[in-house]
Amino acid sequence: MSKINALCVYCGSSPGTDPAFVEAAQGFGKILAENGVRLVYGGGSVGLMGALAHAVLEHGGEVTGIIPEFLTKRERPDRLPQELVITRDMHERKRTMFERADAFVALPGGLGTLEELVEQLTWAQLGHHKKPILIANINGYWDLLLTLVEHMRAQKFVPPALRVDFLVAKRVADILPKLRDAARGVAEAEKTMAVPAERL
Repeated sequence: MSKINALCVYCGSSPGTDPAFVEAAQGFGKILAENGVRLVYGGGSVGLMGALAHAVLEHGGEVTGIIPEFLTKRERPDRLPQELVITRDMHERKRTMFERADAFVALPGGLGTLEELVEQLTWAQLGHHKKPILIANINGYWDLLLTLVEHMRAQKFVPPALRVDFLVAKRVADILPKLRDAARGVAEAEKTMAVPAERL
């Protein structure tokens, strides 16, 4: 059985247009801190990333920020994380985030958030790990993505033999319980990347 000790959260470096997105990030940060789950995230101090990390720290939680060197001026990571890891590039950043986390959550975000989420889904689909992945569909933000995945399945581009397994939660209060339930069926050995990331 696997435990959720550290959680990687992908989310936007802007706040978006719906106040519910920032509220969700802040609420989830509080939940992580109160449950003793370390936040692993993109390292920025702005947008949803900043709101999330601030909330974790304000409620006594632990935060690890992981950011590539070229983004340090834009996203100002020096303002937040207790632990800051600066990587050479995006590839190293994503690999490090994977290694530091027991599960993954996607809050609302842009193309970067989408790319990180889809990469984890792809790695899981290919059998490279079994860490739980959850889409936080706040105010229906990810509805179109969920519809697209179902369309892919219907068109047989995602055959049954290559399952895309992920969880969905509409409320931040449901995220940790769903992840913990999923993690119970994952052995520690199944959380390790089965092949070197550079070969994916």
